[in-house]
Amino acid sequence: MKAAVIYSKGEMPQYTEYPEPIVRNADEILVSVKAVALKHLDKSRAKGEHYSATGAGQDAKVPGGDGVCLLPDGTRIYALGVSGMLAEKATVGKDRIVPLPAGLDDATAAALPNAVFGAAMALRFRAGIEPGDTVLINGATGFTGRAAVQIARYYGAGRVIATGRNPQSLQDLPDLGADEIVSIRQTDEEFTSRLRLIHQNTPINVIIDYLWGHTAEIILASLKGAGSFTPKTRFVSVGSVTGDEIRLSATNLRSVDLQLSGSGLGSWTKDQVRILFAEILPEMFRLAVDGRLKTGTVTVALPDIEKLWNMDVPDGKRLVVRI
Repeated sequence: MKAAVIYSKGEMPQYTEYPEPIVRNADEILVSVKAVALKHLDKSRAKGEHYSATGAGQDAKVPGGDGVCLLPDGTRIYALGVSGMLAEKATVGKDRIVPLPAGLDDATAAALPNAVFGAAMALRFRAGIEPGDTVLINGATGFTGRAAVQIARYYGAGRVIATGRNPQSLQDLPDLGADEIVSIRQTDEEFTSRLRLIHQNTPINVIIDYLWGHTAEIILASLKGAGSFTPKTRFVSVGSVTGDEIRLSATNLRSVDLQLSGSGLGSWTKDQVRILFAEILPEMFRLAVDGRLKTGTVTVALPDIEKLWNMDVPDGKRLVVRI
């Protein structure tokens, strides 16, 4: 079969012949792959830099963790791969399959799930979003952040505040459900003042953070109390685009009713992952078909993978490889 193959950690993938994966047990099935979204997670794993990467990374391997596939009987599904997905064939786990509704194109079906992992799981299980909550999405101009704005509104957020760097993408967010947009390109003082005013007028109940780094420090500092009762704020770290570490004052931590957690592989329970595949993903796919969950994609062909691996994709869109 044809596949994108990385022969050494950190190298570009090559489009070449590669052995077809072998089904190892009764819990797996061989599928034909149709489309795969190329994500930061896939690139980080290929380099061995993501915390979920395993092994020395020196053997040839096919990247790509999930995608749109066809079962042997022709049923179109979204599936999480056991083998690498950037190939004509892949093995997938039978309990990690979601049938796709008619009317949902392959590119959207391939791109949407990772955003659901990064938004719905954080909002529903880590933040415990409740109807009427004020939700702040830090880093809302990216693909997952834009989805988070829409999903937060769908889950009943009373008010959605969106921060971001890209001015054009930021201006798009009110049409997706954001009540207020805040640029992170202003000075620290201006950013802090704006956040404090927002928190004073409408206390922020949930923060979903895709940036971490300096903006997270400013957001947490803007919540700092002065010794009186404070509303509870649930801060959930999902990404670390602008830095893996922050400085957090102990005084800041003691002065507010703050719940600080993360959402990602390893932080969810088995039952939550079961709900993800049985309920959440099917629900989100239906919302996309109905036009209530909007995403943008850029599609490319598998033979072009080497020159497109590091392709710059417009902010708010996802690169999808057609197989």
